[in-house]
Amino acid sequence: MLKIYDEKYIERKLVDKVKALGGRAYKFVSPGNSGVPDRIIVLPGGKIGFAEMKRPGGKPSKLQRNQIQFLRNLDCKAEILSTVECIDKFLEKIRGDEK
Repeated sequence: MLKIYDEKYIERKLVDKVKALGGRAYKFVSPGNSGVPDRIIVLPGGKIGFAEMKRPGGKPSKLQRNQIQFLRNLDCKAEILSTVECIDKFLEKIRGDEK
């Protein structure tokens, strides 16, 4: 039977994987700035990224997409994450390990 994961499961996986790398995945809330990503990921070596969490197949709002693009335009690592595989690739990107 195929198990469908929700956003909380994906977010928990992110937090666990970041912790295993010696980092933190802070919950991010910024009053007055709707649509900001859910998590700020801080890894050893000053590596930082921003993640918007979605359930598999979930779509970000236009405001969320705009916030992610704004951060990317500032040369920040910012992604919408909805699968465990996306989490792994994004953490590689933040660490500078991407192939």
